[in-house]
Amino acid sequence: MDYKEQYKKLGKQIKFLREQKHLTQEKLAERAEISLDYLGKIEVNINNPGLITIFKIANALEVKVKDLFDFE
Repeated sequence: MDYKEQYKKLGKQIKFLREQKHLTQEKLAERAEISLDYLGKIEVNINNPGLITIFKIANALEVKVKDLFDFE
């Protein structure tokens, strides 16, 4: 699997975990201290998050970073 496919699956996993926790994009973005626009673009694979953003999103979702990559 190439990195583009992994980023696509990462975005879908973030959305899945967000919805599982009944969070809106607005609430997750606020908790992760990132912009709503940026989060939305991560979820639909327009933007690829860096490591710090991945840590922020995992913390905001109250999951381990590895849980964001549990899509294989």
